[in-house]
Amino acid sequence: MYARISRTYLKLQARLRGDHRSPLCAECFQDHGLRRMARAVRGKSVRCRQCGAVSVHGLSREQLHDLCQTFFVRGSIIAADYGASPLIQFNDLRENELDVEGEINADIALLHKTIGIGFFHYGPRLWMLGAVEPLQKLRTRRGRRPVINRILRTYPVRELTPRDEFYRVRKAPAEASDAAQYDAPPDEFCGSGRLDSPSNSMLYGSQDIEICVHECRFSAGDELYVATLAPTRTLRLVDLTEILEETGTEFDSLDLTVLMLFLAGSHAYEITRELAASARAKGFDGIIYPSYFSMLRTGGMPFETMFGIAMRRIRETRSYEKAKVIGNLALFGHPIADGNVQVAGINRLVISKVAYAVTFGPVMSPEPSG
Repeated sequence: MYARISRTYLKLQARLRGDHRSPLCAECFQDHGLRRMARAVRGKSVRCRQCGAVSVHGLSREQLHDLCQTFFVRGSIIAADYGASPLIQFNDLRENELDVEGEINADIALLHKTIGIGFFHYGPRLWMLGAVEPLQKLRTRRGRRPVINRILRTYPVRELTPRDEFYRVRKAPAEASDAAQYDAPPDEFCGSGRLDSPSNSMLYGSQDIEICVHECRFSAGDELYVATLAPTRTLRLVDLTEILEETGTEFDSLDLTVLMLFLAGSHAYEITRELAASARAKGFDGIIYPSYFSMLRTGGMPFETMFGIAMRRIRETRSYEKAKVIGNLALFGHPIADGNVQVAGINRLVISKVAYAVTFGPVMSPEPSG
């Protein structure tokens, strides 16, 4: 939202000046990654005020701000056990305080001189790195049960009806045309996933077929099959992808707790498995939960803030935040064998092309020791 307001202001400034030249073009940058990202911006041929070249890679002030956001802020994100934060931020209120490796220093000075932004090392609010009270309690045996009960009381219930199809992908099943091959695995093979355990088998699926491929870590040459599944009756699932409306601060947030929990690695599995077992004990048929690969799938940036406030907590940016997260389905037991889910169709799945959207970031110096 802040970036959108800034871009509108910059457009208005340029219109009032009647200046159709570009402050900088791609060739003004020395860092290879930054220059390559700038070359991806194409428009009408304009003259660069910095170097005088006429180029389709001239960047407006608005585009330079977007470039800095992607390269310096997103490009410096580090992940903690729970949560994540950029190491660099910039604004037009600070002097430049950043000193990093290589040719990028000249580019930082040029950007500061040309569009008046100052870069600085960002000291994140600690909630961004997992210092959230409900999350801290979940990490202890004594505090876990009350928070799990609160999660299951607070999050909404979503009904999955026979009209709601979803997908399950298998690699080289023993008999590809056998519907039973797409059910939850036998109990003796359970206990390695995010939500399943030997006493709580789970059928994993998604309504986003590309997420199915990502989640299962398939690779070139694998023989894949996809089953299209649908409930035979209305199923009740607790929806952990919903954004909660909360009072208090981020440090008290149940909403951020759950998102951080599901975007974390395997060290969070003990907690999520207990959460799933509790949901089953309370009579739910399954869980809708944020995919670990959500940000890769949507291109979203995790745990964004505006004026220091988590954007998930701002009403005007809630739909933007909601669109970042892809929901997976986890249905308890063996729902195909139990007659709660039917296989509507089975097809071979051919991965015909894989494309990666990549950006660059600066090389950060290690923190001095001692």
